[in-house]
Amino acid sequence: MSAAAPKPDAGERLRTEIERAIQRNLKGLEQFTAPLQPVGLTPKDVIAARGTMQLYHYRPMTDEIYRVPILIVMATTNRGYILDLAPGQSLVEFLLQHGYDVYMLDWAPPRRDESRLTFEDYVLDFIPDAIRTIQSRSGERDVTVMGYCMGGVLACCYAALEPEGPLKNLICFTTPIDWTHMTLFRNWADADSFDVDRMVGAMGNVPAEMIMTSFDMLRPASRAASQIRLWDNMWNDEFVKGFRMMERWGNETLPLAGQYFRDTMKGLMQENRLNDGTFSIGGRRVDLGAIAAPLFHVIAEHDHIVTYGASSPLVQKAGSADKTELIVKGGHVSVLAGANAVKRLWPKIDDWLGGRST
Repeated sequence: MSAAAPKPDAGERLRTEIERAIQRNLKGLEQFTAPLQPVGLTPKDVIAARGTMQLYHYRPMTDEIYRVPILIVMATTNRGYILDLAPGQSLVEFLLQHGYDVYMLDWAPPRRDESRLTFEDYVLDFIPDAIRTIQSRSGERDVTVMGYCMGGVLACCYAALEPEGPLKNLICFTTPIDWTHMTLFRNWADADSFDVDRMVGAMGNVPAEMIMTSFDMLRPASRAASQIRLWDNMWNDEFVKGFRMMERWGNETLPLAGQYFRDTMKGLMQENRLNDGTFSIGGRRVDLGAIAAPLFHVIAEHDHIVTYGASSPLVQKAGSADKTELIVKGGHVSVLAGANAVKRLWPKIDDWLGGRST
């Protein structure tokens, strides 16, 4: 048997810890003084923009592309580059490399004069306008719509109200339907203690800081824990790079148009009308049973924002003959944009969508 390696004495251990502390401080100084990590690098063109609405077309990466283009509808609280963080960590890039024609409906901070934008504006104006632009540009009538979180809610409402429309496929990620399972959010937004009318009347648009705080309150220690993980991994340049990109995305949370926020809080959060079938948009009832397009819904197993109970009714309620629910390990963001998404989720999207995009 070989002799065990000698253990370092106390002096050597102390010297090692001092050297590591010095290196951590040097790396930390570099971390805090470096410019923002570049994101959203996949080449694209802005093909439509008005106020808060921005429509991108990503430049194809293959000689042949599928017939049916994809419209990604981003969550209204977040910038779309979470799906295009960096080369090799981009769902958009993955789709382009696999032959899809990709568009994205992204959002800019609403202007002060856009505080009156309603749920109806997003569902029956912005989405149809984007689809018409895509149809004109691509020459195809059919469009696949892919929605993330609240973008999924908007997409579902559109699909339910326009079942005879151009929607070829509907893909949703972590989309809340039964808001009674958004327990902490509902407690904070209870009508007896939260006067949404008064707040919107005073503020107009809802500040991004309020949105960020509401998410932080779900896990109050998460910011401190993430900083500890950063410190522990300060040696790992790839970890630091990924941390800074995600931190930038979180810090660039968007404000919300006041009336749209009011519609969401009252109709969905407080009264749960989307789930019980009484939610109306433009005087028309949103019946999820009217959704007819093939449906693929992804639920994150460890999602603390949109829990399984909040998300799972979508596939149950949708009227689609062709519908699939996929539960994937991961959290609300990591399921779609984390390192494991490359292996766990993205190939499954391609497997499901490829044969339905011809």
